[in-house]
Amino acid sequence: MSKLQAGLIAFIALVIGVVAAINIAPPRGIDKIQHVSLYPLARALPDFQLIDHNKQIFTEEDLKGHWSLVFVGYTFCPDICPTTMAELTGIYPELQKIPTDFPIQIVLLSVDPKRDTPERLNEYINFFHSDFIAVSGEHPQLFPLVRAMGMMYSMSESTDNPNYLVDHSSSVVVVNPKAQVVGRFKPEFVAGKLPVSEGQKILADMPAIISL
Repeated sequence: MSKLQAGLIAFIALVIGVVAAINIAPPRGIDKIQHVSLYPLARALPDFQLIDHNKQIFTEEDLKGHWSLVFVGYTFCPDICPTTMAELTGIYPELQKIPTDFPIQIVLLSVDPKRDTPERLNEYINFFHSDFIAVSGEHPQLFPLVRAMGMMYSMSESTDNPNYLVDHSSSVVVVNPKAQVVGRFKPEFVAGKLPVSEGQKILADMPAIISL
């Protein structure tokens, strides 16, 4: 091999190394993230059309232009839902102070459309904060949307029972301003303790998530 060929190979290897470093190196700020579980790639959401607590249509467009923290639950939930919403209420003023061109919004995605009418959602969500959004819709709309978020829900018993419960994920999902799911805050499962996503952990990570 001539010196020219060897030099050319070395130069190509150097270029490949630089390109790889640029593309493989973790994004700035990721080392400051401690609590959120980020997905390797942002997940697109399916088309959907829901109704919010003000009886307005809510679609993917309402997620664009914001960072959204989405919680899947329902208003008749006896424990995890009100506790999680209280956690989000507690950190909301500080979330609004995070420097960003895309304000952070809180969205309750109800998976109990039979009972969670817009009127019911309006009363419930305003108990926590008037800025919060509550939405719901029929199950053919909800199932694929919740699944795309990496979450789940199911009716644990017949809805003929007026006090039926709904099994659902207890994470808080992070949706970017392009309406793509980027990760979720998972609660710790500790015996004797409600599996609730902690507000302070969400607050600690959101500035770094936004900066990615």
